[in-house]
Amino acid sequence: MVKRLILPVVAVLVLLACCLLSLLVGRVWIDPAVLADGLTTPRTDLAWLILFELRVPRTVLALLVGGSLGLSGAVLQGLLRNPLADPGLLGVTAGASLGAVIAIYFGLSASVALVTPVLGIIGAVLAAALTLAIGRNGTLTMILAGAAVSGLMGAGLSLALNFAPSPYAAYEITSWLLGSLADRGWDQVLLALPFMLAGWACLIATMRDLDALTLGEVQAESLGVNLGRTRLLALAGTALAVGSATAVCGSIGFIGLMAPHLVRPFVGHEPRRVLLPAAFVGALLLLVADIAARLIPSSLELKLGVLTSLAGTPFFFWLVLRLRRMAPS
Repeated sequence: MVKRLILPVVAVLVLLACCLLSLLVGRVWIDPAVLADGLTTPRTDLAWLILFELRVPRTVLALLVGGSLGLSGAVLQGLLRNPLADPGLLGVTAGASLGAVIAIYFGLSASVALVTPVLGIIGAVLAAALTLAIGRNGTLTMILAGAAVSGLMGAGLSLALNFAPSPYAAYEITSWLLGSLADRGWDQVLLALPFMLAGWACLIATMRDLDALTLGEVQAESLGVNLGRTRLLALAGTALAVGSATAVCGSIGFIGLMAPHLVRPFVGHEPRRVLLPAAFVGALLLLVADIAARLIPSSLELKLGVLTSLAGTPFFFWLVLRLRRMAPS
């Protein structure tokens, strides 16, 4: 019993340490004494404003976005029974990106900043609905539909870049697509949180059905699983959680792929045991990546999506090679 508690306790302590480090590091380093004073006595000096208006919401958003990506990845891998599945597979990420880029392209984000995440969420929901409408007849059909929707949304992104009204608009679109938590505040947190909570509820509701799906679709249906309902919950949850995450911070890849695989050696391969630990590890991974993006010396802060891709691509190759070795010859 004691051994089972050691790992969760260590994981929570690591997460708390990373949260503390995230509050302190950046272009302006915050003295820990300022952090301690600010928790007890609100102040108005520059350090306090940087801490509570920039660092705290950035840390909270990293945890929310990473948790959403990790949880969605675990659910999709269980639903599709595909170890390489992640939220980008079904077109949700590309749909959210296209929605936000439309706001930037037409200059809507310049007048009202929150238009960008709102259109991003709408784009994610529409992409998920299109994937579900086309791929409702089976797992393979849904994967192919997701690939087609991703391609369609990607074409829209390329079109927006090609016809960008000015070099500045093209730069803004490109910068946003690379993904970042820099300069995000409480407005973004409060906008994304309700959609994320609704998405998490949908994703967690699939827990029992995902366990049954490990036996196969026919066997799961014989146990009373409504596959149409399960697919709808998984896709709707992914659209709400990952769509809102992408809408406020841009496209961030590989977290949803890596997090479930990192927790399975410790919790087993039953999908219901993977979901919440994957959300926890996803939050931790993204927070660590965001801290690293701030610590790497450069004239401009490294974009978060670039860093997760650099770390995630070797993991993806390792996973493919591992699956190839395990596959029957």
